[in-house]
Amino acid sequence: DEIEYSDKYMDISYEYRHVILTRAIAKAMLKLTAGNRLLEEKEWRDLSVQQSRGWAHYEIHKPEPHILLFRRALGTDPITGQVPSGFAASGGA
Repeated sequence: DEIEYSDKYMDISYEYRHVILTRAIAKAMLKLTAGNRLLEEKEWRDLSVQQSRGWAHYEIHKPEPHILLFRRALGTDPITGQVPSGFAASGGA
């Protein structure tokens, strides 16, 4: 069992991806959050989720809590996580 990462997809403001946790990691995540709050970056990294900088866990999909939904502003620097200056969301979820 390994964590699965989707391809990126986007709208006019954000790029998105979803991450499917293994059963064991999902149990650890639910123990941490009870499925009632978003994970901070340190928390999802501590659960072995690996991705470049700037991604934020932005939504909980209650029917499938083992699938984490991430997004980041288009143009975010993947090394520093810096959002482009003047970024203003004009779409997205």
